[in-house]
Amino acid sequence: SENQLETLPESVTKLSNLIQLNLSENQLETLPESVSKLSNLTQLDLSENPLEKPPIEVAQQGIDAIRAYFRQLREEGKEYIYEAKLLIVGEGGAGKTTLAKKISDPNYKLNSNEKSTEGIDITKWSFPLNNGQEFRVNIWDFGGQEIYHATHQFFLTKRSLYALVADTRKEDTDFYYWLNVVELLSNNSPLIIVKNEKGDRYIDIDKNSLRGWFENLKESLATNLATNRGLDEILTDIKHYIAKLPHVGSALPKTWKQVRETLEKDKRNYISLEEYLQICEENGFKQIKDKLQLSGYLHDLGVCLHFQDSPLLKNTVILKPEWGTEAVYKVLDDKQVINNRGRFTTEDLNNIWSDKQYQFKQAELLELMMRFKLCYKIPRTNNTYIAPQLLTKTKPYNDDYWDINNNLILRYSYEFMPKGIITQLIVVLHQYIYQQQYVWRSGVIFNKDETLAEVIEYYDQRELKIRVSGKYKKDLLTIVTYQLEHIHRSYQRLKYQQLIPCNCSHCQDSQNPYFYSFHILRSFAKDRDKIQCQQSRKMVDASSLIDDIMIRENSELSDFTQNSTGTVTKIEHHFHGTVDKVNIEGDRNTKIEKGNYNEDIKRDYTDNSRNQNISNTGEINNSGAGAFSLGDISGTVANTINQLPNFENEPEKQELKELLTQLQTAVLETELDEEEKEESLEQIKAIADSLTNSQDGAMKKAAKRAMKVLRGTAAALPPGAALVTICDKLPELISQIF
Repeated sequence: SENQLETLPESVTKLSNLIQLNLSENQLETLPESVSKLSNLTQLDLSENPLEKPPIEVAQQGIDAIRAYFRQLREEGKEYIYEAKLLIVGEGGAGKTTLAKKISDPNYKLNSNEKSTEGIDITKWSFPLNNGQEFRVNIWDFGGQEIYHATHQFFLTKRSLYALVADTRKEDTDFYYWLNVVELLSNNSPLIIVKNEKGDRYIDIDKNSLRGWFENLKESLATNLATNRGLDEILTDIKHYIAKLPHVGSALPKTWKQVRETLEKDKRNYISLEEYLQICEENGFKQIKDKLQLSGYLHDLGVCLHFQDSPLLKNTVILKPEWGTEAVYKVLDDKQVINNRGRFTTEDLNNIWSDKQYQFKQAELLELMMRFKLCYKIPRTNNTYIAPQLLTKTKPYNDDYWDINNNLILRYSYEFMPKGIITQLIVVLHQYIYQQQYVWRSGVIFNKDETLAEVIEYYDQRELKIRVSGKYKKDLLTIVTYQLEHIHRSYQRLKYQQLIPCNCSHCQDSQNPYFYSFHILRSFAKDRDKIQCQQSRKMVDASSLIDDIMIRENSELSDFTQNSTGTVTKIEHHFHGTVDKVNIEGDRNTKIEKGNYNEDIKRDYTDNSRNQNISNTGEINNSGAGAFSLGDISGTVANTINQLPNFENEPEKQELKELLTQLQTAVLETELDEEEKEESLEQIKAIADSLTNSQDGAMKKAAKRAMKVLRGTAAALPPGAALVTICDKLPELISQIF
C-alpha cells in the first residue's frame, strides 16, 4: 500500500496461498484477470486507486464481486461505457435550470416565470466523440434551497463532472461552501465555475487562490445565459472534462450494457425486483448474484436506486431517482408540514402523495425518507413523524435550565462542516429525545438512565458541542459519540478534531474550559507526560484527561499482547488519529508503522503461522473492499460460540454463551446496514473469545469494550427491538464474569 504502483506484476498472481493483499493508495488503473484465480484470497484492499478495470464500484464490493466481473467479461463478451453525470449546483435562483436546458438546447428561451427546481431534475444530453461513439450525459439540476442541502451526500457522487453556477448580480454564492461540499462528497471530482453574468454584470473570481485550496477546480467561465455569450466555450469545456473522467471507456460485460439500455428506455418510475430480475434473464444473465451485482453498480452510479439491504425497499428498483427525490421534497416543501414545524402524519402523506404515481408506494417513499435520515417516527405514536430540518430554530429552554455542576464536556471542531450532521444524529437517536420536546433545528437533549446529554451544532463556528449531566455520564456520552463517528464515516474525506476539556482546578467546573486536541493529548499520554493548561498554566496529567471523558477501553495506549495462536488480544487505540508504531512480538511479527487511519482497529488478526503485515500506513479500510462476506463472518462467530465449553459449573458463563447465540440471530435479522452488522458480529466474537480466559486483564477490557460497542449500536434501534432487549442483559452478566 501507499506506493506508486501503476501495474500489478503477474508474478503476484502465482502466490496460490495468498490470503490478504493490500494495494490501497496506489496508481492502479487495471487489475490482471489472473488475480481472480487466487482461490485462497479473501481480503483485497484496492481503495484510493484510479481503477477503471474493474470499476471501483465493483472493486469496493470485494474479491468475490471482482471474480464475478471477470467471469462475466469472459463468458458474455465486453462493451464499453461512454456515459457520465453532470451535476449542476449552486444557490437558489442562480440559473442552474437555465444552464441545464441551454446545454441540451442552446436555442432555449429564458422564461422569467420559470419555477425553481424542487429537489432534483434530470435531463438527457448526448454528443459525438471522435471515435464515432455517442457520449451520453445525465444532467442533474439540484434545487438550491437550503432544505435540500442535507440530502447532498446521497446524490453528489464521484465519477462525475460538477458545474457551480454563480449569479453575479446577487453575489450570494458561498464558493467556500460549495467547493468544499463537492470535494468532500464526490472524492475530488472535477468542477468548473460558471459565472452567470445577468445583465452583463461582471464579477472577478480569484481562480488561482481557489485552486490553491481546491485542486479539483478546473475552470472559471463567464456567460450571459440570456444572450448565449460564452455558452460555446462552456459546452466545449464540459465535453472535454466529462469525456476525461476515469471510468469513461471502461470495459463492462455486454449483458450489463444491454440491461442498462433496457432500463433507460423503460418509461416507468419504478419496477418490482421480480421484473428487474426477469429483464436481466432476458438479456443473458444466468446467476441471481450477477443480477444483483449489476443493480448495486447502477445504484452506486446514481443511474437507479436499489437498496438491497432494506427489507422494504429491496423489492423495488427505482428507475427514475428524481421520482423518489421529488416525492421526498414534496413533504419538506409542504406548507402545512412547514407550519407544523416538521410534524406530519400518514394522513398528511396521503394528501401530499395523492398523485397516481405515488399512491401505491407511500410506505416505500416514507422508508426512503427515513433512509435518508430526513425524518423519524415519534415513539409511542402510531403514525406521527418529524422532519428535524423544519423544527423551530429557537432553543426550547433557558441556559439556567441546565445543571452546570459536574458536567462531562466534549467538542468536535471541523475543518469544513457539511450541513445535516446534527439532524442525522437527532434521527438516529430520536428515541432518547428528552420528553420528545427538547429538540430544535440545531440541537437536542437526549435522556437515558437519569442522565442528560445536550448536543448543539454551532454551524458558523464549525463546531459541535456536547455536555452531559447526571448519573451515568460516560455511558450516554459513549452512545452519542459512537453514533457521531458512524455519521462522520459516511463522509469519506471529512476532517475534524475531537477536543477534550482541561480538568485542572481552574477548568474543572467551568462551562468554558481550555480544550486540548485529542491527537496531541494521545501523544502526551503515551509517554505518561503532563501537559500545560493554557488558561491556568497548570500542568495536568494527559492520561487523566482522556480517562475523564472516554471509556478507558476506547483509549487504551498500552502495547499489544498476543496469545499463542497469533491473535491480537489487546487493542492500542480506537479513535481517529495516527498510529505511531505497533509491534506484536513472538515467533511472528506484525507491524503498523506511522501513518493515518480512518477506522477503529476492532478485529482479531490471526496470521496462521505466516508473517503478516497490516498495511505499513496502518490504513484500515472499512468500505467493504476485500471484506469477508456477512455469511463468512457469521459462520466464524457461530463456530467460535459452538466451540466454547458448556460451563456446567459456571451458570453466568453458560447464560452469556446462550445470549451470544441470541445476539447473533438478532443482529442478522435487524435493520442495520451491512457494515454495522459486520461490526456487531465482530464484537460478539470478541466476547466469546474472552469467555475462556475471563481473568486475563486484556480479555476483560476486550469484553467490556465489545459490550459498549454493541449497546451503542442497539441505541439507534427502536426500544422494543430484539437486539436492544438482549443488549440490556449484557452489563450485569459482563460485570459478574469479568
